Amino acid sequence: MVELGMETGTAPPAAAGHRAAADGVRPHGPVAPPPCDLVTVPARQGLEAVDILRRGGDAPGVGPVLHDGTCDTLGFLVPPGTADCWDVPGSACTRTPGRGLRLADVPSSAPPLPGSGWLLPPEDAAGAPLTDPAVLRAALGEAARLIEAADNCR
Repeated sequence: MVELGMETGTAPPAAAGHRAAADGVRPHGPVAPPPCDLVTVPARQGLEAVDILRRGGDAPGVGPVLHDGTCDTLGFLVPPGTADCWDVPGSACTRTPGRGLRLADVPSSAPPLPGSGWLLPPEDAAGAPLTDPAVLRAALGEAARLIEAADNCR
């Protein structure tokens, strides 16, 4: 799973791979507290949600999105505090403990952390600095329904 040295918020058992980075290692030198939480989802559902968000009409769009090195999960950057009330089944939301990633310090040409990379780097994120949690929740629900329908057609 994508890990950004953040604490695990309340999450379903699928998020057990998340752990806090106790050493406070910063990937690219001195970094200020990150202005985001991270919602992680399985890659298939995440890719569907990215498509839904990118064609979203009046919706604010999708912010930066990370992938883990094996492309098993995607991570959507969302506003701080999202982890306090995130309860979408099959996903997890981690909150920042006051250390980690500041988007302005991470070039899109370099992975933000070892073992991860950008699916949508900050400068390509459709004008949205972070993904709106309510819009993401709706997109993930729609993506889950699309995947279920596709799987049932086999």
